[in-house]
Amino acid sequence: MIALIDYGAGNLTSVRKALTHLGASFMTPTVPDELASCAGVIVPGVGNFEATKALESEWTPALQKAIDRSVPLLGICLGLQWLFRGSDEAPGLPGLGIIPGTCALITNPKPEGGADLFKVPHVGWNSLHLERRSWLLEGVREGAQVYFTHSYAAPVTADCVASTDYGVEFASVVERDHVAGVQFHPEKSGDIGLMILRNFLARVGSSAPSPGP
Repeated sequence: MIALIDYGAGNLTSVRKALTHLGASFMTPTVPDELASCAGVIVPGVGNFEATKALESEWTPALQKAIDRSVPLLGICLGLQWLFRGSDEAPGLPGLGIIPGTCALITNPKPEGGADLFKVPHVGWNSLHLERRSWLLEGVREGAQVYFTHSYAAPVTADCVASTDYGVEFASVVERDHVAGVQFHPEKSGDIGLMILRNFLARVGSSAPSPGP
């Protein structure tokens, strides 16, 4: 069973539709204790990093316990940013911190005295540059197009498995062991997005304990 975390940071309808299309079993836990029986976790989200404050207190320890017992976790959009130490969008508010680094506003390079070269927020389709092999991106080709909508982005570090260029380069997919995050919305990214979600579900299936006799 996949736990789809609802912390008030966006509409979960499209994620639910994608998981239903893929035949996944999922639920939206109402209390952290329900995570104890989950086989995988998805932390979605849109909007301001301040929204992740709702994950503090009981949710963050419960999510960390799930990670500690090797439960695969996927962060989507704001959910990816929450995996880092924090974001300049909400200084002083910590993220989960499992991935080093801080998310920052996308800078907009422009000629001196000229117009902005790129619009912020970054909204629309853009390509993935594959940095290294990844279980989440198995079968995804170099240059695959996915759908973004965000103003803040994560740095390219050793945990980055795919990056994207939007005037500046940022981490569009990160992965550390069984924890991964995508800055784009796989549930809105057509066949490529569904492939990525299938890869996550496959990881959940391979990580689940075998049933007893």
